[in-house]
Amino acid sequence: MNGILAGAGAALWFGILTSISPCPLATNLTAISYMARTINHPRRILMSGLLYTLGRVVAYTALAAVLVASALSVPAISMGLQRYGNLILGPILVVVGMFLLDILSLPMPSGGGVSTRLQHRADAAGIWGAALLGFVFALSFCPTSAALFFGSLLPLALKTQSRLLLPALFGIGTALPVIAASVVLMLGGKATSRFFDKMTSLELWVRRGTGAVFVLVGIYFCLKYIFGLAI
Repeated sequence: MNGILAGAGAALWFGILTSISPCPLATNLTAISYMARTINHPRRILMSGLLYTLGRVVAYTALAAVLVASALSVPAISMGLQRYGNLILGPILVVVGMFLLDILSLPMPSGGGVSTRLQHRADAAGIWGAALLGFVFALSFCPTSAALFFGSLLPLALKTQSRLLLPALFGIGTALPVIAASVVLMLGGKATSRFFDKMTSLELWVRRGTGAVFVLVGIYFCLKYIFGLAI
């Protein structure tokens, strides 16, 4: 039970960290601009925020469920994970931490045009367009979100054999800024910009702090399980 609770907390934190990283934050801002058009209809804004969250949850949960189920259904992979999981986890944590610290990076194509076209399609879908935005934006991985999803969430989901709960919590975490913004928009649109200004200023320190922890824990796992040092 404690393992599941710890895993659930970690999955939610990975999602929150993803949500305030520059690339996902930009897509979340796009979603908020989509919702802000209906600022005169507070309930519609909140519903759009919840549907956007649902779209992200469905995307991440479906992808993770397929990958986790595929890995666990192959006996050799399942046994290998049980036997060598701690050996693999150390280097993965170090690499993910280096991405979070901006030591490693990958060039990513600009998606501004894609976001604009997608927003037009969402407009045509009415309120359900928010769910479409959430689903597609969730699958638009950038280096940080890919590192956290594939390098942190999936190993954790495999270790706990959680095909649905942890990915769903990760998805909720990635959409929390949009949910918060939808509430702020209901209460008063002027506070939204201040909300995101504060979040952007916190993002760098939160990301670097988490990255440093990942690197240190990864080094610990490497020293203990790969090199056999008694620590």
